[in-house]
Amino acid sequence: MADPRLTQLPAVHALADEARALANAPRWALVEAARREIGTAREAILAGRDAKVTAGRVATLAAELARPTPRRVVNATGVVLHTNLGRAPLADAARAAIDDVAGGYANLEYDLERGERGSRHDHLRELLCALTGAEAAIVVNNNAAAMVLGLAALATDKQIIVSRGELIEIGGSFRLPEILALSRGTLVEVGTTNKTRLGDYERAIGPATGLLLKVHRSNFAIVGFTAEVSCAEVVELGQARGLPTMIDLGSGMLVDRELQRAWGLPEEPTVAETVASGADLVAFSGDKLLGGPQAGVLVGKASAIAAAREHPLMRALRPDKLTLAGLSATLALYRDGRHADVPVVRMLARSAAELRAVAERLAGLIGTAPGIAVAVEPCTSTVGGGAMPTAQLPSFAVTLTGRPADAVERELRTAPVPIIGRIADGRVWLDVRTLGDSDLAYVARVVSRGGVT
Repeated sequence: MADPRLTQLPAVHALADEARALANAPRWALVEAARREIGTAREAILAGRDAKVTAGRVATLAAELARPTPRRVVNATGVVLHTNLGRAPLADAARAAIDDVAGGYANLEYDLERGERGSRHDHLRELLCALTGAEAAIVVNNNAAAMVLGLAALATDKQIIVSRGELIEIGGSFRLPEILALSRGTLVEVGTTNKTRLGDYERAIGPATGLLLKVHRSNFAIVGFTAEVSCAEVVELGQARGLPTMIDLGSGMLVDRELQRAWGLPEEPTVAETVASGADLVAFSGDKLLGGPQAGVLVGKASAIAAAREHPLMRALRPDKLTLAGLSATLALYRDGRHADVPVVRMLARSAAELRAVAERLAGLIGTAPGIAVAVEPCTSTVGGGAMPTAQLPSFAVTLTGRPADAVERELRTAPVPIIGRIADGRVWLDVRTLGDSDLAYVARVVSRGGVT
């Protein structure tokens, strides 16, 4: 005999109507939430447990279902290029440029001067060439795509020689050998994990060789008993043997080494100096150290860029108008000497003294919080995003103790605009390096009110 409690469960639409007064949510969300609430209660009853259906839970779930995703979060981890949090925050100029073309039409593939069809690949060519010294340039949708396209354009059905110490995994279990396979090239490994010499490349070259590949180890470091061949040496060998060369820089640093040293960063090869080595193709990301939207960039010799541009894969990998607009505005900041307006650059350049002052300001804004002790403590930030793995950036954080750290972290993470910090030594750490000035008052309000705003 069926449990009589099942017949007492409300109808979906009746429960949705009851919850409507409690939540500013669309009808579909209220109905779906009511259906789930009733379904959960039905399962409990069938399992012999007590069950209660409430309009309040339906209203809460409906609001969550209707919330847009992805959504903005506040990064208090201290990881500047946090891949899980979307990597580089965009400069105001980039956001404005994207907004300008997003709300209407744009001359994406239209030549305004000639009044006829143009090419999306022309928009950033001159700007990229001016910044990097390359003969030509194209943009695709990420650096893995740039690698696939470049390798396919130069070495389809040919051997690609690369050092064993550079067979990187780029994240999400994607590995360089798999990218080479996608481009229909044949991988030829030379050297060992910790030592590769020029002679290793020379001995591997044969009739089937199509490309010499050099990969910058941007997401890990090999230290100790090591040896590697420089980009210039690989290029010189390729030119002597009549072979094209390609260099994967990964992160795409445009700021010169003098500034990198001034900021206390380990020196990262710049795109311009890598292009100057004479490589046929140089690939790098737009959304890492460059600080723009997700994109992959190929710069280099005109003939190699033309081969990539004309390859059938280009159609599948080409960027849209939003990417081009955001990247163009970001690159223009570098051209105009305004790199400090790029948020990633600004975060990396912040001094420990400045960060301590920010942390003390945040602690002052928080004041007292229920059951929480607030302190300012030194910590270490990281670059993240597979860039500068050895960089240790002195920073300061506001730490929260007194209540279970996992409970406090959850309250922050489930705030209307989630605040993502980290837990260490039983405390919640809010590293201020990755907080903007506009974030401070909000973070303080959430913390002082126990996650409720």
